[in-house]
Amino acid sequence: MRAMFGTIAPRYDFFTRAFSYGMDRGWKRAGLKLAQLPPRPLVLDLASGTGDFSLLVEAQYPGARPIAVDLTEGMLRLARERGVERAVCGDACQLPFPDAAFDCVLIGYGLRNFPCLATAVREIERIIRPGGVMVSLDFFLPANGVLRRLFLAYLYMQGFLFGLLMHGRPRIYTYIPDSLRSFVSIDDFSRLLGRSGYRRVNARGFLLGGIGLHWAAKAE
Repeated sequence: MRAMFGTIAPRYDFFTRAFSYGMDRGWKRAGLKLAQLPPRPLVLDLASGTGDFSLLVEAQYPGARPIAVDLTEGMLRLARERGVERAVCGDACQLPFPDAAFDCVLIGYGLRNFPCLATAVREIERIIRPGGVMVSLDFFLPANGVLRRLFLAYLYMQGFLFGLLMHGRPRIYTYIPDSLRSFVSIDDFSRLLGRSGYRRVNARGFLLGGIGLHWAAKAE
């Protein structure tokens, strides 16, 4: 996983915008709006990639202190070049932070890549302060079986095309549908959050349930 993301890091931002037909930034802004952060929040941008959420937090919340965490040093290097000041190489299942440290954890397209989703969810809940929030944006399996097959086929064809055109490696972006085949639906993830110490869980679906935006508040 680290090697693959290291390869795509230089073109990751372009791919994310193009693959979502420009909707990615709007989804992330909607997630940050849902967070309703306090003044000068301490925010963890988990699976940060090149730091999109960190930069949005700094732009919208003067005095905010976002910390970008990613498994791939190449992604963090690009995040620093974009102006992200705090960047840490780390594993979502063993985060190097104390309990109840953050007002919010933001996760962009990282859930599918965590080696154990339930463990990562518990670890994220551990580092959020009581009353703090988790916001995630990711691909999910549509609940409808027919839509699920169509969505996976669409992602595979798009990934094949982008991989061939951008890297000369048609299979490099087909990791997205490959990672989804054993993943969960939007409702499945909502239920997991509800069992993991969050008192309120809300979700919004896009692209017929293929993209999900979750907001969850930790019990006080």
